[in-house]
Amino acid sequence: MTTNRPKVEDLHLVNLTKSFDDFKAVDNLTLTIPAGSFFALLGPSGCGKTTTLRMVAGLEEPTSGQIKLGSEDITSFPPYKRWVNTVFQSYALFPHLSIYENVAFGLRRQKSADIDKQVKAMLELVELTTLAQRKPQQLSGGQQQRVAVARALINEPDVLLLDEPLGALDLKLRRQMQLELKRIQIEVGITFVHVTHDQEEAMTMADTVAVMNEGRIEQMGAPLTIYEKPRTAFVANFLGQSNLFEGTVAGVEGDELAVKVKDTVIYVPLNSTEIRSGRIVLGVRPEKVKIVDQGKTGLPKNQIQGSIHNTAFVGVSTQYEVLSSWGQEISAFEQNVDPSDLGRPGQLVTLAWEPRHSFVLDPDEDLTAGLDTTWDE
Repeated sequence: MTTNRPKVEDLHLVNLTKSFDDFKAVDNLTLTIPAGSFFALLGPSGCGKTTTLRMVAGLEEPTSGQIKLGSEDITSFPPYKRWVNTVFQSYALFPHLSIYENVAFGLRRQKSADIDKQVKAMLELVELTTLAQRKPQQLSGGQQQRVAVARALINEPDVLLLDEPLGALDLKLRRQMQLELKRIQIEVGITFVHVTHDQEEAMTMADTVAVMNEGRIEQMGAPLTIYEKPRTAFVANFLGQSNLFEGTVAGVEGDELAVKVKDTVIYVPLNSTEIRSGRIVLGVRPEKVKIVDQGKTGLPKNQIQGSIHNTAFVGVSTQYEVLSSWGQEISAFEQNVDPSDLGRPGQLVTLAWEPRHSFVLDPDEDLTAGLDTTWDE
């Protein structure tokens, strides 16, 4: 593809707000999406992510704020003038047209030159060259999704918006298409903005993930950063699973903060928090927790004694629910190495993890935030 337009610019959302009567779907949102990046807006139903996408596409008018591509304010531009295209969950392919003609549709309306060359190049990009003359109903869901992407990309948008594009696919195909979309984005080098409620999907594909809640961004960053070091209870609970412990600071020991949690002491790196006294909340992800029989030595420093309450074998791992001595249920995931060695309900165990795997949250937060969410379909 060739174009005489300037190179793709950063997408800027500036104090973007969208209200429906008394309800603020998007609340004073400001962020910059770097040109050429794969950016994910992640959150539960009603968090404002789809409304944000529709405002960028020109399908919703902001109540206030700006949308800019580079230095150009496109807030009031109609959709067809924005150099932005959208791929929806439904794909919206023309059933009476071949795959070739579906992809060529936009070029024919524009009376473009070299249509055949451009369509063939795009079909090669999405690996559908041999299926060019088939109709959409003759393709699998994943193939139809690639056709929709090709049809959107052939118009050379600066930004491709993806609105839950994998939601209609089964789990195995969805995972395959996550890798396919990432490959395509790297090859074409334009900005992808992907809306999803699926945490795994966002972390697999995106360079940057913005976790949204009630119209605002709770945390934004690289997938590894926001997963390993969530800054709010909502992010800790919504993005995977977390064990959270309420305690009080017992003191400083070297480069670690000692925290008294009921009848035990848990440690966290001193540089992970500004808190030095009073109440504190610590967290750890279940897969960081080692589960062993009580009495075993050579374990990581953080240790909690308990008894197995429940086990669930899920193929790649076994998930344990352990009751601590003070009655809190703690989750631990153990990689599937020897499935015959499953723990039994009532068995006494030690849960242990390295202090560096602990994270700290505000003790005044609602620690159940992000647990009870309404999922998109």
